[in-house]
Amino acid sequence: MSHLPTINTPPQGRTVAVVSDVYRFLTTGEETNGKYALWEALVPPGSGPPPHVHSREEEGFYVLEGEITFTVDGERVVAKAGTFANMPVGTPHSFKNESGRPARLLISVAPAGLEQMFFEVGLPLAEGATTASPPTKGEIERLLAVAPGYGIEVLLPGH
Repeated sequence: MSHLPTINTPPQGRTVAVVSDVYRFLTTGEETNGKYALWEALVPPGSGPPPHVHSREEEGFYVLEGEITFTVDGERVVAKAGTFANMPVGTPHSFKNESGRPARLLISVAPAGLEQMFFEVGLPLAEGATTASPPTKGEIERLLAVAPGYGIEVLLPGH
């Protein structure tokens, strides 16, 4: 299966809101023969996913602006701009913007495929959008319902 080179300049790239984070997809598995996907994430203060485990893909994070607090196997690390973190398959992790300013990071997954979960549960936004509405209970429930089909185990307290 051949594919063409991809060049997306801002604000190009399919953009979706996922529980108040804004994701702009720079490349997807359709464009990389399934090898990886890469997206930019705008994470407002207080936002970020609950602890979870991937069973299929490595997930990499590169902090571009602001700071993100990663919790990996119960240990907290505050990551400032320029920090890279990789989460191997099977590593329980979460991240949260605990600062008062928005954070911007690049997120990669290898192999690709997880981006389809975000397309399934996310709310489409216009290219160039930088903010999303706060998540509704329905959005959160939809994400929790869909995630297991993509090999994601969400580690909710008390479950």
